[in-house]
Amino acid sequence: MAVVLVAALTACQRPAPRPTPAPTPSPTPSAGPRAPADFVDLAAVDPGIRTDIRYATAHNFVGRPITGYAEPLCLLTRTAAEALHRVQAAALAEGRSLKVYDCYRPQRAVDDFVAWAKTPGEQQMKAEFYPDVPKTRLFADGYIGAPTAHSRGSTLDLTLVPVPTPNQPAYVPGQPLQPCTAPAGRRFPDNSVDMGTGFDCFDPRAHTADARITGPARADRELLKRLMTAQGFENYPREWWHYRYRDEPYPDTYFDFPVARSSLR
Repeated sequence: MAVVLVAALTACQRPAPRPTPAPTPSPTPSAGPRAPADFVDLAAVDPGIRTDIRYATAHNFVGRPITGYAEPLCLLTRTAAEALHRVQAAALAEGRSLKVYDCYRPQRAVDDFVAWAKTPGEQQMKAEFYPDVPKTRLFADGYIGAPTAHSRGSTLDLTLVPVPTPNQPAYVPGQPLQPCTAPAGRRFPDNSVDMGTGFDCFDPRAHTADARITGPARADRELLKRLMTAQGFENYPREWWHYRYRDEPYPDTYFDFPVARSSLR
């Protein structure tokens, strides 16, 4: 009995074993989420398509670069980018070229739009982008959407430009604004063909089939729609510039990786 008691006391006096330290986690390869492997930079698929990524600049309806646009890039799913490459070939045959204003849009950018819409005093770009529509109506009238198909990676905003394409003057923050509904010679000097309104013009005249848009502007809207539809894109009727690839690979997924080369695999 004494031997057993001594053994038990000795065991109680032994120091507790030290816990094994947890392994050090591997560093994250890049800040923020990454894109799926089938997302590409449009320039790698068709470097001839021009880009004018407005949300990476101050020349947009908010008046500053939008959250999530780290670089002025057009990121798309490969299937949508390859379809757009075919559209470009057809456009060149018509004496036109494509120019994109926006492609994949991260969810954080959409959240930025929503936050901006809830701030009534921030209207420094109203005179250009929504001169005749109250800011409080932009969501209700469908000019801004949350969520948006752009976040799925197969939707883009674009226009046609002449060939050869003239240079476009840079936007200077604070410069006098002109309504996006004004005649082409008075609007911001975009090197696009005249589509009847400027890009991101929150006005019924930006509806693709608005009857007030006639002549060459109407013809170029119809040309863009014909070229895009032939390669599997469909137009959002309230915006002449907005097209979604019908067979998009991620119809139910809204991504949030930033618009940056480091997001691609």
